[in-house]
Amino acid sequence: MHEFTPEVQALAAEVLAYSLDRLKNDPPLDGPRTAEDLFAEVGNTITARGLGGHEALEVFTSVLAKACISTDHPRNLAFIPSAPSEYANLFDLVVGASALYGGSWQEGAGAVFAENQALRWIADLAKLPEESGGVFVQGGTIGNLSALVVARAEARKKHPGASRWVIACSEEAHSSIVSAANVMDVDVLKVPVAANGKLMGDAVAHAIDHLHATTTHRVFAVVATAGTTNLGIIDDLQGIGSAAHERGIWFHVDGAYGLAALCAPSVRSHFDGVETADSLIVDPHKWLFAPYDACALIYREPELARQVHSQHASYLDTLKDGAWSPSDYAIQLTRRTRGLPFWFSLAAYGTDAYTEAMEQSLTVAHQAAALVKAHPDLELVCEPELSIVAFTRIGWSASDYQSWSDKLLFDQIGFIPPSSHKGQPILRFAIVNPWTKISDIEMILSTL
Repeated sequence: MHEFTPEVQALAAEVLAYSLDRLKNDPPLDGPRTAEDLFAEVGNTITARGLGGHEALEVFTSVLAKACISTDHPRNLAFIPSAPSEYANLFDLVVGASALYGGSWQEGAGAVFAENQALRWIADLAKLPEESGGVFVQGGTIGNLSALVVARAEARKKHPGASRWVIACSEEAHSSIVSAANVMDVDVLKVPVAANGKLMGDAVAHAIDHLHATTTHRVFAVVATAGTTNLGIIDDLQGIGSAAHERGIWFHVDGAYGLAALCAPSVRSHFDGVETADSLIVDPHKWLFAPYDACALIYREPELARQVHSQHASYLDTLKDGAWSPSDYAIQLTRRTRGLPFWFSLAAYGTDAYTEAMEQSLTVAHQAAALVKAHPDLELVCEPELSIVAFTRIGWSASDYQSWSDKLLFDQIGFIPPSSHKGQPILRFAIVNPWTKISDIEMILSTL
């Protein structure tokens, strides 16, 4: 297994050929198949003697890969897709082949150094202080959870008599906040949003003050969303940050999708107030053109996180030398250097290229919104603040939306599953791929 044989060399050539073909040609859309259907075609792939490298690769490329929806297809506008740059994808091959470990400075100093420069770029865009820092984790769910654990630890120092801990967030906050609360065994205070869908600072202040005046429960963190997943709405970061800090409460910004647009001058002012955050996250695998999986988690005071997350064991004592070890800043120990493909792409293309690509996505989103408004059978839910365009089809029921979505994928035109807003079905375009052109939007809208 661990010898570089002629067979391995031949397989390497096949793998590289497949990878290069995938990079340079238009991605397929493809789609899922049932487990029964897949088993009928490939059978049990795990056997005592093995299939051999060529045969196993053939199973993947000819059958299994085609049962996956390509997240980088220009008409995959579902959820929040991904569009890794060519350089980022290529360097992911390097990361995989290099057997790098990214948990400690001792074992991965060069890689950690590079990742920290990428984190610094994000921190500078957010105007966080020079001493801020963090780590790349698996995704926004882990990033939010890791930050909130630190927030609670800080609150425990201030309020040892609290009977119950509470996270305050909007009704539109990402589901990972409730998930984090369940893991931490804390409550969630869902604050109503304004008519424009934004969580406002005065509403947060009122809700917290009422809770603290009527119970012994304590809010230990306020979470604002910088670009909601469903509609792309940016909360009142300035007001929420002030409301939290006036009450001595941790202010966390969940920017998994939207904070990527910090690099776009046309919308930078929408994020005013993010510089007051005690912690924030943004997922480069969403809108910063990195491959899965990479969430940037950044703390204003990373030492607070190190005190909470650093693991202690006899065999780990050699790592407690004051060096920057990423495993000290989140809920993880073993860690791949998941931030390196993002760093390489940033370093190779330069940050101006990121600004240009970001502005392109925003332009297409506004053009798409204009097409929706001009369509006689469609209604825009709200003007896009970022790159999510949400709309309804006049006269359609939920089953109509689903049938249309299923046919769209079956015909290999696009992947746009229905969502909902205020209890009503909607459609949405999540435009994060620079390959998505207005002609793609026109093609999809022509089917409505």
